[in-house]
Amino acid sequence: MDTNSNAAGDPLEQIDDAVAAAAFRRLVRHLRHRSDAQNIDLMGLSGFCRNCLADWIRDAGYAGSKDEARAVIHGMPMDEWKAKHQRLATEEQLARMEASIAKNRAE
Repeated sequence: MDTNSNAAGDPLEQIDDAVAAAAFRRLVRHLRHRSDAQNIDLMGLSGFCRNCLADWIRDAGYAGSKDEARAVIHGMPMDEWKAKHQRLATEEQLARMEASIAKNRAE
């Protein structure tokens, strides 16, 4: 089964927009709460992070700037979030992220 399908037959497309929006908001609130989950680690494991979600809401039609979209997802301006929560990435984290991003290119 193609897990990336946008076809009308994909069960994901059958989810009501209000339900999908509620799940998305729950995901964002969970990521705000779990500031210990570093973006670099999210990228290394899943190929996306908070910044990707900000890009995706802009792709979906959010009219704000990149910085405004990131503030929506992070719950505060990006610079403030970085100062409070972001740690310096290790070489291992960077390598894992690069390998994970390469998998996204096949999407």
